[in-house]
Formats: sequence, structure tokens, C-alpha cells
Amino acid sequence: MSGTWVYVLVLSVYMLALLVVGIVATRRTKTADDYHLGGRSVGAWVTALSYVAAYFSSVVIIGGGGFGYRFGMSTLWIGAINVLVGCTLVWIVLGRRMRQVTERLGTMTVPGFLAERFRAPEARVLVSIVVALFLVIYNVSILKGMGNAFEVLMGIPYAGGVLLSGAIIILYVALGGYLAVVWTGFLQAWVMGAALILLTVAALKAVGGLTAANVALAQIDPGLVGTPGAWGWAGLISYAMIVSFGVWGMPQMMVRFYSIKSVSVLRVGTILATLGGSMAVLPYLDGAIARVLYPGLPTPDHAIPVLAKAVLSPWGGAVFLAGVIAAGMSTFSAVLIITSSAVVRDFVGGGLGRKLDSRTDLRWSRVVSAIVGIVSLGIALKPPDLVLVLTAFSWAVIASTCLWPTLFGLYWRRTTRWGAVASMAGGLATALLWIALGSPFGLHGFIPGLGVGLVTIVVVSLLTERLPEDHLDRVWGIARRVESHSEGA
Repeated sequence: MSGTWVYVLVLSVYMLALLVVGIVATRRTKTADDYHLGGRSVGAWVTALSYVAAYFSSVVIIGGGGFGYRFGMSTLWIGAINVLVGCTLVWIVLGRRMRQVTERLGTMTVPGFLAERFRAPEARVLVSIVVALFLVIYNVSILKGMGNAFEVLMGIPYAGGVLLSGAIIILYVALGGYLAVVWTGFLQAWVMGAALILLTVAALKAVGGLTAANVALAQIDPGLVGTPGAWGWAGLISYAMIVSFGVWGMPQMMVRFYSIKSVSVLRVGTILATLGGSMAVLPYLDGAIARVLYPGLPTPDHAIPVLAKAVLSPWGGAVFLAGVIAAGMSTFSAVLIITSSAVVRDFVGGGLGRKLDSRTDLRWSRVVSAIVGIVSLGIALKPPDLVLVLTAFSWAVIASTCLWPTLFGLYWRRTTRWGAVASMAGGLATALLWIALGSPFGLHGFIPGLGVGLVTIVVVSLLTERLPEDHLDRVWGIARRVESHSEGA
């Protein structure tokens, strides 16, 4: 069997499996709650591994490899910090409280949570607009990663790879909603892990081992083996924070905590997310190895596909391509759900005040998911270079808007409506302005955006009126505990 037909066979089986999952999920998606959160009934294994799949998309595999190719071994710190901050700590700090508070408030989206927690309807509108706009940019980076993989590994034109993968995702998300997203994400996490391990073993063998790779990189440029090396501290720290701490404000990640079936399974989920997330280190390492074996590539984003094509057999290359497609599809599908929720439930239903019954909500959510996917496909046909740059831009803006109101909303009773709104507006404006100015001092807009958002939420909250105590008691579950105690007495 020729190499091309091996790729076709493996990918056909894989994509057929995804469509079957989407069809099965459709039968369990009867209401809007099912479409957006899976009825809050998803277990630890599926939640944790779908979290990993949504986090480490084709952006990390292709884009992380591109950064490893460009900046060398220092980029491994990004993957390591991803695991510690973006997987372990976020599950420990946010998981339990997010699950409990969103259930008490009856919210299913990040804009909805912020609006209810702070009694701030303007927060719902602002965040829903930011999420809808900038997640589309993130979608473009995901599709670009998949298109690059198809182009190099199978010789399919870039546009064809983008359209093929995008069409499959749009179909199963529009059909099955959140259940399709998490169950396909669960499957895709295993495929991603197997593909990255397979590639890393083959790459190390081809270069003669890790020591040989470091020696060869040092001969090209000593900065490729040191820390911070060729990148510099400002760039390294900025990007590590964006793609690690930035997760704390990303709606498609936070929704995993809304939907998990109970807080009792969060401990198991934390361990699984940490173990699964460890795969994040591998693309950066593989990208650095590709710099040794194949210097002078036309774009760093080709590093991983070129490496895979050279060091893997056709069957191994097909599995790796399936892993890249799995990574991209899992994240793209999660983003489609979040974006449709932001548009239908928060902007139309909450911001414009239109009352939608469950059936109408479900129908329009499916339509909006398809529209957002098609728009993303159109933009992705002619995107800028460097996948991770696109990702960092969208993550910086969204996280600068949402991170502090989310964290303070769960942990600080004194946070006020205007403190939260000021933090959102200040973080958003600062991140956009800083990026527009060309990232002065080598710092990405995420860092100053985060700083301004933090100062603003604290200062404005201390200067403005507290929220009513009965509302805060409801958020913290105090009234429920008092009632239970009285009944027991």
C-alpha cells in the first residue's frame, strides 16, 4: 500500500469515528442545557482528558514546534509551566469553587457567571463580544496548524486541509454540542499523546540522542541551548505566562469545571489533567531537533510536519497527522461551543433581552456554531505566519478581560460590580493598546493587561459599594448551610 493510501485509510477511520461520536451525542442532546454543558453529568476521565485536548491543540503541536525550531531548548520551559500552572494549579484553585458557584447561580457560561456573580449586565455584553471576536482569531490559528500538517505530510494544498478538517468539526459540533466536544476530545487526547511520543522517540533516534542535539544546536547558535537563550527573558516569560496563566481566563477551558458531574471527582481529574498535560513539553523539543536536522525551512511552522514526514514510516506519519488533526479538532470544537453560547445565550438572550425557550436556544446555538466555523474557515485560508503568535494575541486579550474577575469572583467577597467591570475594561484596553504599540520592552500585551486588571479590580472595589450580603451569602452557599443546620436541629 502506498504512503498516500495509508494516510487516507488512517484518517478516514479516525474521522468516521468522530462522526459516529457526534451522531451518538446528538441523541443525548435534547435541551439547551445538554447542548452547552452536557447536563452537568460528565465524569473525571472525560473532563480531564478533553481539557488536555482542548488546551494542547494543533497550536501547541505545530506552533510550539515552530517556537522550538526558532528559539531552541529554552522553549521547553513553556511546556513545563503549561503543565504546572495551566493544568495542576488551575484545577486545584478554580475547579471546586467554579463548579459549586456556577451551580448555585444557575449559570452555564463565563459571561453569564460574571454577570450573575457581580449583578453586572454590562459584564455579560462586554465579555460575550470579546469572547466571540477573539476566539474566532484563535480558531484561525488552530485551522492554520491543521492546514500546515496536511500540506507537508500529504501534499494536499493548504486550503484543502483547512476546509476538510473544518467541515468535519462544524458538522459534529452542530449536531452533538458539548457532549460531542468532550467525548471526541477524550478520544483525541489519546491519539495526540500516542502521536507525540511516537514522533519524539523517532526524532531523538534520528539526531543521535539528546546530548547530540544540544551539541549540534550550540554549534548553530549557543543561544539555542541556554536559558533564556536566543529568546530573552521578556519574550520567554511573556509567552509562558500567556499560554499557562492565560488558561485561567479562557472560557473554553473554564466550562470543563461547570460541566463535571460533582466536586468529588475533581481530585482524580487534577491528576489525570497533569499527567495528560505533560505531553506539552514534547513539541518544543521536537521543534529544536528539527532545527538540527532541517535548517533553513521556509517557515518555523513547517518544522514538526517536515520532521514527522522524514523520521516516521507512512503508518507512523499517518498516526501523527491524525494526532495533529485530533489536537486541532478538539480545541476548535470547544471554541465553537463557547462562541455560540456567548452569542446566543449571553449577547442575544442576556444583552439584548430576548427570551429564548429551550428549543429555540438549541436551534440557534447550532446555527451560530456553523456560522462561526465557516467565518473562521474563510479567514484561515490566508492567515499570517507563526501559529503561536495568533494564539498569544487572542489569549492575551480574552484572559486580560476575564481572568481577575473570575478569580476574585470566587475568592474575594469584597469585589464589587464596578471593580469587576473596571478590571475587564482596563485589562482589555491595555492589552490591545500594548500590542498595537509593538509590545514595548519585549513584553507581550498580556503582562501589562494583567497588571492593570489586577490593580483596577482591587482599587475600584475598595472605593465602590459592596454587593448585598444576601447575594454574597447565596454565592458562597452560606444560606444553604444555615438552613441545613436549622433543619437538623
